[in-house]
Amino acid sequence: MAEPSNNSSTTKPRLVICIGDIHGYITKLQNLWSNLETQFEPLDFNTATIIFLGDYCDRGPDTKKVLDFLINLPSKYPTQKHVFLSGNHDFAFAAFVGVVPEPQNGALFKEGWKEYEESEDREGWYKGDGYENMHLQGRRWAGHIKVSFNTIKGTEYKGSIYDAGPTFTSYGVPHGSSDLMKAVPDDHKKFLADMVWVHEEDDVCIEDEGGIKHCKLIAVHAGLEKGKNVDEQLKFLKAKETHVPKIEALSGRKSVWDIPKELTEKPTIVVSGHHGKLHIEGLRLIIDEGGGFENKPVAAIALPSMKLVRDTDNLTK
Repeated sequence: MAEPSNNSSTTKPRLVICIGDIHGYITKLQNLWSNLETQFEPLDFNTATIIFLGDYCDRGPDTKKVLDFLINLPSKYPTQKHVFLSGNHDFAFAAFVGVVPEPQNGALFKEGWKEYEESEDREGWYKGDGYENMHLQGRRWAGHIKVSFNTIKGTEYKGSIYDAGPTFTSYGVPHGSSDLMKAVPDDHKKFLADMVWVHEEDDVCIEDEGGIKHCKLIAVHAGLEKGKNVDEQLKFLKAKETHVPKIEALSGRKSVWDIPKELTEKPTIVVSGHHGKLHIEGLRLIIDEGGGFENKPVAAIALPSMKLVRDTDNLTK
């Protein structure tokens, strides 16, 4: 009588790891990555899909080193799949250094300034070299904010409303200087240009009380808007439509917090960072425990287990 075959190796759900906002903290990123390597079997880790949820720059001191680390991952871990979502901070960085696509409808970036012009003086929008047709978010990112204290976060602003000062410093130039456009190396510009605004996976497993559930997964930095057709939102995000001055899926708050109703009809995980919180409610995963604060951890969630791993965990094999 033949031995029953063991198919567990072929049916084992693949490992999907979603990593929250890094915000220029290279040591946190290195420690988190080391903890992830320790936490999972080498075969699983080396064939995992790793989704970075965006916001690699600003606030922390080492944006340049963070981008170097991320750019080197595909050559160091060639059998992993790496996805680099754009956060609102990364989009603004990319806009400043001139690597976001021109609007497809033929509009000029400056046409988007008017809607927010009442904030120009307070936020001290960038007016240096190359500003004339710069996306609004690039001008805000490199601006000099007039007030020094962010009352919502309880912290001092670092240069601009985006806290972009440390990013400029990490490339060796003063905040708000057009010299950054030359100081950012070509491989970093390519990374910024290639970031995706949304990522979809068709079959991701998640464990709950009822066992293993097969789901679709949508990863987007802030979330999908409620009350708007999801297919149209996905089409807009995949096309990187830059004619709008503010991209809600990258920078919204309440409007993108929940899973849109139409996605609740078939199991769909919606995973984001951005919100400065760790929030897990059903299939809505918000993984941004750090929020760019120096004293808070960078977290990741692993699927299907829903295991949380942080840079501060003291993990040993």
